Amino acid sequence: MAAPPPAEELPVREAEKKSSMEQEINPWDVQAGQDEQGNTLQFDYVAISQKWATKLIDEALLQRFESLTGKKPHRWLRRGLFFSHRDFDKILDRYEAGEPFFLYTGRGPSSDALHLGHTIPFTFTKWLQDVFDVPLVIMLTDDEKALFRDGLTFEDTHKFGLHNAKDIIACGFDMKKTFIFSDLEFVSGHFLYNVWEFSKLLPFNQVRGAFGFDGSTNIGRIMFPAVQCAASFATSYPQLWPNYDPKADRSKAIAKIPVLIPMAIDQDPYFRLVRDNSHRMRFPSPKPALIHSKFLTALQGAGGKMSASDPNSAIFMTDTPNQIKNKINKHAFSGGRETLEEHQRLGGIPEVDVAFQYLSYFEDDDAKLLEIETSYRKGTLMTGELKKMAIAMLQEYVKEFQERRKGVTDEVLKGYMTPRELVWKGNPNPVKKEKKGKEAKEMNHD
Repeated sequence: MAAPPPAEELPVREAEKKSSMEQEINPWDVQAGQDEQGNTLQFDYVAISQKWATKLIDEALLQRFESLTGKKPHRWLRRGLFFSHRDFDKILDRYEAGEPFFLYTGRGPSSDALHLGHTIPFTFTKWLQDVFDVPLVIMLTDDEKALFRDGLTFEDTHKFGLHNAKDIIACGFDMKKTFIFSDLEFVSGHFLYNVWEFSKLLPFNQVRGAFGFDGSTNIGRIMFPAVQCAASFATSYPQLWPNYDPKADRSKAIAKIPVLIPMAIDQDPYFRLVRDNSHRMRFPSPKPALIHSKFLTALQGAGGKMSASDPNSAIFMTDTPNQIKNKINKHAFSGGRETLEEHQRLGGIPEVDVAFQYLSYFEDDDAKLLEIETSYRKGTLMTGELKKMAIAMLQEYVKEFQERRKGVTDEVLKGYMTPRELVWKGNPNPVKKEKKGKEAKEMNHD
């Protein structure tokens, strides 16, 4: 298997080194750094990994994944687009031993349609669900968006969430293994027990340090992290596991089931709180395992990410083929040179070319992508030709999505959002490991 490309896309110049830490990445605000001339810089993902003490995904981890699952790593893993993790190796340990774990991801519904960038974590999560054959929960944080967006009501975000849920279903999730829930509808019972218990563990100083809250922050925002954090506990979903008893208390055995959370890197602060405190719960849970993605570049280029609030920054999953064509041709930042003669002499710069970046997400053939990159660098492939390739690929991707979306009726939506026991198989060829000492006694006691 070919080694993945380096995580950094461009060399860091001296001016960039000085200001690289000026980038701001948190769950509600993502801003790239600027150089001394005010130019927007690319996100420095290695710097944020170092700052937050995550581990970069390396070739050894990918080789182990392929050896255990028999599946070639997803192109987004091979190309470093999902680039960082916390304890993904421990999830592979559990898969190897045939021990249970579940997937969890989510969506903050701020509009009634997804854009291309929103589909990345869902498409990747769907692939993980297929490879590992494990249960999945998808959280719609309709409460969060109303708390953090002054112009949105809770009625607005709840309706957006239901629309978004249909889009999420169109990504192809297996209903037998998938539960989608709205916070405004579902957070009660054992989930709410976990919210309150976890919130009791967190001093305000810890939450303020993680999210930058101050004296003017409304108390709903301060409380919300406990809700998102509690979603990582298996005991929040007693209905999904075998032998559900509505009268039973939270289960020590279920609490031991860990979670793998695929997400964009800006969501990491939530789950650092869980990793720091999950062992203090009444029934301790393992630290959640995380796998982080980069941001899908905005049409305007380096340092931006697609935003639902800026229609010209994003390809929406409701866009027509003509709209996609116009957005790429008019707004996609080019790495080509100013003149044909310069382009043929100097070559293009794929690292900053948005059309090439989109091809790197959606062209599965590594050899073909390398050929495109090489031709563009040599100047034998023109910017217009590169954009034409990207347009055709995105039109097809969005068209296939829209066809699947047509089949997502209200009845189908209800099926995914009804709490019920999920059905999965996990690793078909586990390598059982003998339990020793205290661990074996605890398992027998449970």
